[in-house]
Amino acid sequence: MYDKLWLIPFFPLVGSIINGLFGKRYIKSEKVIGGIGTLAVVCSFIVSLSCFFQLSAGTEKVYEAVYGSWMTVGQLQINWELLLDPLSALMLLVVTGVGSLIHLYSIGYMHGEVGFYRFFSYLNLFVFAMLMLVLGGNALVMFIGWEGVGLCSYLLIGYYFEKKSAGDAAKKAFVVNRIGDFGFLLGLLTLYWTLGSKGVWTINFVEISHNAHLLGPGSVVVTVITLLFFLGATGKSAQIPLYTWLPDAMEGPTPVSALIHAATMVTAGVYMIGRMNGLFAMAPDTMMVIAIVGAATAIFAASIGFAQNDIKRVLAYSTVSQLGYMFLAMGVGAFTAGIFHLMTHAFFKACLFLGSGSVIHAMHHGLHHAHLNDDPQDMRNMGGLSKKMKVTYWTFLIATIAISGVPLFSGFFSKDEILWWAAGSTRGGWMLWVVAAGAAGMTAFYMFRCVSMTFWGPQKTNAKAKDHIHESPWVITLPLVVLAFLAVVGGYVGVPAALGHFVHIPNYLEGFLEPVFGHAQETYQIAIKANMAHSLLAEFGLMGMSVLIAGIGIALACYFYLKTDVPARFVAAFPKLHRAVFNKWYIDELYDFLFVNPCKRFGLFLWKGFDVNVVDGVVNGVGRVMQLFSAGLRYIQTGFVQNYAMGMVIGVVVIVGFYVLR
Repeated sequence: MYDKLWLIPFFPLVGSIINGLFGKRYIKSEKVIGGIGTLAVVCSFIVSLSCFFQLSAGTEKVYEAVYGSWMTVGQLQINWELLLDPLSALMLLVVTGVGSLIHLYSIGYMHGEVGFYRFFSYLNLFVFAMLMLVLGGNALVMFIGWEGVGLCSYLLIGYYFEKKSAGDAAKKAFVVNRIGDFGFLLGLLTLYWTLGSKGVWTINFVEISHNAHLLGPGSVVVTVITLLFFLGATGKSAQIPLYTWLPDAMEGPTPVSALIHAATMVTAGVYMIGRMNGLFAMAPDTMMVIAIVGAATAIFAASIGFAQNDIKRVLAYSTVSQLGYMFLAMGVGAFTAGIFHLMTHAFFKACLFLGSGSVIHAMHHGLHHAHLNDDPQDMRNMGGLSKKMKVTYWTFLIATIAISGVPLFSGFFSKDEILWWAAGSTRGGWMLWVVAAGAAGMTAFYMFRCVSMTFWGPQKTNAKAKDHIHESPWVITLPLVVLAFLAVVGGYVGVPAALGHFVHIPNYLEGFLEPVFGHAQETYQIAIKANMAHSLLAEFGLMGMSVLIAGIGIALACYFYLKTDVPARFVAAFPKLHRAVFNKWYIDELYDFLFVNPCKRFGLFLWKGFDVNVVDGVVNGVGRVMQLFSAGLRYIQTGFVQNYAMGMVIGVVVIVGFYVLR
């Protein structure tokens, strides 16, 4: 099956081409277009599953497939090569598995859209780009996918291109990601030349891993290289300071939000650090920066989620916060825990976004029939939907419980693993744990606030629309049920050692990823054991505290939003604080003041000051001179023959006189 590895990205690419070229004019049928797009990703999932089982059963854990030479530049030979190892195999299942469910969901959600064929073409292209990123055997093949997901995010966020807000959001995502991509390229070039100076001219990931020690552990150059790569990761995975594009990405259709936030683009930065774990493990200063940025992002984004009323924006800031958890894990050397949380997050966050889409779909239907213009995404217009949409409600609730870190659900296992590593880190230690645990409690609060405002309490929808709100069709609810199931059971592949000791369940994920992360984690694991004395009592104590904090967050949310008017009184008592949180701490305004507006003014200067006055001035000046010169000459063009004859005679006299006098 390994020799069929190229089929995994091939199927979505073919689906994108078929729907893009023939969907509008020849196919037309939504069922056929949606079926082609969904089947393409399902086929990729089947091949990925076969490769996963073959890799699990075999003794060889790294397979490189070379499909020919791409380019040769000096001593650099770049091939079209794909890499399959436990890390890429796991990511393939996440991307194609969750991606398949999102494609199926989109058939129902996007019904009636004029650009239905275009949407599925872009969606397939998005999956293709992410698969190339995951499978890339060298940094340039990965970079094709890296840039591909950036392009597809631009196309899909701006899918409703006739809306100015959608176009602005698409451009914002594209421009912000270019900043990160610049860092990625600089890091790659620096790595290539530095390794080349040691006699190793390569950008192949396996060779980079084997030769990373040549850069020198903790050296300035390895710190600079990894910081540049991390800059690329902050752009793709929306970390401080490059996170602002991700909430605005909600302008795209809800399936796009689910695909970006759960299975594709935002996980790219986390995956890239995991792929280069050997390099990052040699840069402890960079690792500390990653951990601090991740922890800061987790708690900062969680604070913004407190005051958002748009259901999709609540989930968007939740994603930014959860990505912070993943980077925190990477920064303390818990690479397996970071990838574990990436996987569980894909399950419950896809379920949450698709669930919000189901709610929006029902609200839009009800408001449309009632001829109302209320916002179908504003939770203040909802409430009481649990009685109207039972499947959506229960799946959304299960996913909310999972992301809140409630025991026995998937999010509990992956979050607990990250918190344990954070507490045991020799650099940051308890401070990182306090910040991460606080962010977990905040997550539980604003997520149950979301459930309370949407599904519980009295129905606040306009009376005219209430009777038209009902459960979504099966093509929308089936993916929700599957994802909710995964949100429950998905964590049992990585049961922490403390719990596994009692229930006799090994940590399958840790064993599976050990060939990829084992060496890089060894130093950190030893440090943590020394720092924490690795006792079951310590781990259970931290586990109990994190569960208690999550429980407090859930209880407060339920009390505030179901039984009291505390939120309204808080807003009245602290209007400026509420306004600041509601306006996302004015970070977008700050960026506009520091960067966007100065760039606009500089561009205006280049246009009016340089282009108009200098460039256009020179061109127009030449034209003006020629105009003045021709204005004088035109007086000799009278159109009378006798004048021309007189001119010829004068000319002859002048010439003859010249030669006679000479």
